Amino acid sequence: MDIDFPLVLSWVVLICGLIWLGDTLLLKPRRLAAVDALGSDASDDAVAAIAEEPVVVEYARSFFPVLLLVLVLRSFVAEPYQIPTPSMVPTLNVGDFVLVNKWAYGLRLPVFGTKIVPVGEPKRGDIMVFVPPHSPKYFIKRVIGVPGDAVRYSNKAIYINGERLDYQFVKEFRIDLPSGRRIVRDYDETIGGITHTVYRYPERRERGTAEWTLGEGDYFMMGDNRGRSEDSRSWGFAREENIVGKAIAVWMHKEPGWHLPTFGQNRWLNRRTAEDQ
Repeated sequence: MDIDFPLVLSWVVLICGLIWLGDTLLLKPRRLAAVDALGSDASDDAVAAIAEEPVVVEYARSFFPVLLLVLVLRSFVAEPYQIPTPSMVPTLNVGDFVLVNKWAYGLRLPVFGTKIVPVGEPKRGDIMVFVPPHSPKYFIKRVIGVPGDAVRYSNKAIYINGERLDYQFVKEFRIDLPSGRRIVRDYDETIGGITHTVYRYPERRERGTAEWTLGEGDYFMMGDNRGRSEDSRSWGFAREENIVGKAIAVWMHKEPGWHLPTFGQNRWLNRRTAEDQ
């Protein structure tokens, strides 16, 4: 079962804050008044028993500032995200832990996603984390088209506003997949000033030419592992209000199962090699 961590964290922070506030405004004054009513002849034990802070309030007061700091950092600064599928191979591998910049595309309210401070907009070539239209889960893909673009996908190549992206063939090799051993062709693709590797599967049959026109707030997303990625080609566009942030670095890797995390694959992402397009 998937847990909406930002929602749970927000509720926990709210509950802890309300408990602490309620005690400060209502219960604590009553305890102090009861202590005063005992008079100066009351024993220390009696005073301590009446003035003692309830356990629930003690925990709420202790956890509230820590949890609030975590919520603020996750909502407005950075958030970790683990790669669950091979759709972004070879750029991102299953088990990579990615650092997501939460303010690169504007500061947003936690849970609701409403932008409150505009900072920047996604650019072609960025690796972006978002919530797709068909699932509540976080997805991570590369930005291919931005609002106003006309995107065409034909013969495993992408055309933006009528211009074909630059592709350079690198090598051909074979990999083992659940469906059997398959041929993979490695290409360097350049988009938005970023040159990155994409995988094509020549044996995989695809439909003919498909075209999309992006409206305001629409983003066309694709995985770098083109033959093994469910993306905007099948479920449509990512919406501006569902953007989570910009993936900027791999900070840890952990293979699935009982394996220790490693840091030898740490690297920066979204390095541009030319002027933004």
